Amino acid sequence: MLQTQNTTRAYRVIRPAPKVLCVLLAVGLMVSLSSISTYAVQRETSEEKAANLKKQATGGLFHNWTFDQIPLNAIPEGFRKSVFPDEPLAEWVVQAHATAPSPSQIVAGVSTCARRCYQLLLADGLEYEYPDLSIRFQAPDGTAGLGGVVFGVRDAHSFYAALVDVTARTVQLVRRSNQEERVLGQASVNLKPVDWHSLRVQRNTIISKDFIEVFVDGVLALSVEDQTLGLGQVGLTLLGPSTILFDNFHAVPLFSHRPLSAPPAY
Repeated sequence: MLQTQNTTRAYRVIRPAPKVLCVLLAVGLMVSLSSISTYAVQRETSEEKAANLKKQATGGLFHNWTFDQIPLNAIPEGFRKSVFPDEPLAEWVVQAHATAPSPSQIVAGVSTCARRCYQLLLADGLEYEYPDLSIRFQAPDGTAGLGGVVFGVRDAHSFYAALVDVTARTVQLVRRSNQEERVLGQASVNLKPVDWHSLRVQRNTIISKDFIEVFVDGVLALSVEDQTLGLGQVGLTLLGPSTILFDNFHAVPLFSHRPLSAPPAY
């Protein structure tokens, strides 16, 4: 009987008083509400990120310009010319070409500036932070120069440029920012024995580090880490006195934040 009474008394000692129960319930409710609030914030942030990704290309997510439905001898519709530094603007005109990868028209870029000037042909209304760009290009026989794609373009003074020199068989990745130019990477390339070559650039982020990878004729040529520039326009470029033909310009936002594999040829 004594054991039963002790047990009862022990139970009565550890049983919370009504006021304590109220306090515990209030604390529990606050914790629950805090968890719900935190979840709501996280969910809202996730939705905002998804919306931002969709808005990276304000004119649409996926673009492919073949230049085949544009009047000949005109600048491609939806593009505008720019130059750095102040030099005469290059000629960017749509032309017919018998071996165009996407028959039957291409865009020809011709720059006559004598020094290291960048001629840009920018797609209007498109801005990407992590773009996946590709282009088919050709340097006509007897011509020299550098050509390729630009991205992260803030203005004619700030951008990334991936450039291929068909004659010298080299590729380089350049960054212009704050009136300074820096070659982030340069390499020799083994160009395939074809009339039209391919250039592809992918910018990705892995564990808060931004990587830029450049592929020439389907082979990885450069991989550099740089996060100086962010969201910006995309387009084509010439450097110095150059004549380059372009076709099949693809521009899409890169959604997958993971190591990249070699891209298939377009």
